[in-house]
Amino acid sequence: MKILIIEDENAAARRLEKMLGEIAPEAVVIDRLDSVETAVMWLQNNPQPDLILLDIHLADGASFEIFEHVHVTAPVIFTTAYDEYAMKAFKVTAVDYLLKPIKTADLAAALEKYKRVFLTATPPNYDPLLDNLRKQDPGGTYLRRMLIRFSNSYKLVEMGDAAYFYSKDKITFVVSRSSGKRFPVDYPLDKLENLLDPAVFYRINRQFIVNVASIKEMHSYSKSRVKIDLEPAADMDTIVSTERSSDFKKWLVGERV
Repeated sequence: MKILIIEDENAAARRLEKMLGEIAPEAVVIDRLDSVETAVMWLQNNPQPDLILLDIHLADGASFEIFEHVHVTAPVIFTTAYDEYAMKAFKVTAVDYLLKPIKTADLAAALEKYKRVFLTATPPNYDPLLDNLRKQDPGGTYLRRMLIRFSNSYKLVEMGDAAYFYSKDKITFVVSRSSGKRFPVDYPLDKLENLLDPAVFYRINRQFIVNVASIKEMHSYSKSRVKIDLEPAADMDTIVSTERSSDFKKWLVGERV
């Protein structure tokens, strides 16, 4: 049994590995990772392990961000200090969770559940879990950063630095506020619309999602529409569609739309 540990506290990771050695000597810890970024890169470049032990809060964000970048098929046992409202969310999928500080008996029971259920089951679907958590804690599960792969390198884009997203020739791009550079992203705008914080980002039309901080000027346009000047400037007209103009004006002043 090959196990991947993703835990940002070194002492906790060592303790987990020690407990695994006592409970399941046949288990092999193939790696220990401590962040969303390293986990995404590892899972993109290695075969899926038999089991993942995953801390919910990592050094660079919530571990749920991993699932936005990688299709995870391995069973996951979450380690968490979440309160009761989140515990209900875990029950909607075939995953288990351990409350910190983790007890040896609880880890042993989780491994038994893995052997009993997961070894003969189809790969788990984590989408219901993520959807459930977003409904219960909408502010905590939006994308905070995006790991973008291009050529043979990676670029980490903080969502605060994302001026806007746009679609052109069936490719989605993000434009950096600080550098003005654009980078291709894996998500279509339809999915991004649900992943981004709606207090910060708004989809003005079929082609653009904009960050409120990147709106430089606004002008009245025909048919009660609004034309936006963005910073950095876009190479296409950015006009709020007729059907979105009313809600856009409410969003600008912080009203729920």
